[in-house]
Amino acid sequence: MKIEIWSDVACPWCYIGKRRFETALAAFPHRDSVEVQWRSYQLDPALPEHYDGTELDYLSTRKGLPPAQVTGMFEHVAEQAKGEGLNYRFDDVVVANSFTAHRLIHLAAAHGQQDAAKERLLSDHFEHGRDIGSGEYLASLGQDLGIDAGEVDELFTTDKYAADVRMDFEEGRALGISGVPFFVIDRKFGLSGAQPAETFASALNQAWQESQPLVMVGAADAEPGKAAPAGEACGPDGCAV
Repeated sequence: MKIEIWSDVACPWCYIGKRRFETALAAFPHRDSVEVQWRSYQLDPALPEHYDGTELDYLSTRKGLPPAQVTGMFEHVAEQAKGEGLNYRFDDVVVANSFTAHRLIHLAAAHGQQDAAKERLLSDHFEHGRDIGSGEYLASLGQDLGIDAGEVDELFTTDKYAADVRMDFEEGRALGISGVPFFVIDRKFGLSGAQPAETFASALNQAWQESQPLVMVGAADAEPGKAAPAGEACGPDGCAV
């Protein structure tokens, strides 16, 4: 079973959604048969590489939201994050364009480190005030993930993985995704937002049941062209005698 998650590393609900999804997946009996793929999405593609201001400035100025409303939103989101063991520090968030960070996630995926890269970027952005648009920071993260420095350098000297990131954007739009996080299971089930872990668990179970067709015991022993013999059972018209 494949689960694709459209997400932005500059999205606070995406980190909360990641934790809640992971809680559900950890308790899922068939978790070893689940493939998780992180897909790129940008909430604000037009954001400069670095924004000269705080997260509060950014949302109140560029998005036109009253500062008091933004502060209230920060408090609510931080409280929800705390419930998932996350320590959001919005006053320390460095506002930066996430496009190159998404390219690093694609590079990390080629080395089997996609989830580790996603986790670090989200944590460093919201909990540790790191600059996710900084080449120096991204190079350091690549080193921590065990990726060759030359490959990471290509992110800053070429457009490597840029087409892959844009393809994620296009596929998301084709699926009708207009906000993140957004979870797609086997391209059949969609869940929008940081749903409770119980909702993710229910979706996983439903998707698994639909992906695993019922196999009748004894069918392999039936004669060619004939159904497997049925045992005694009861039905609307009574029970077998």
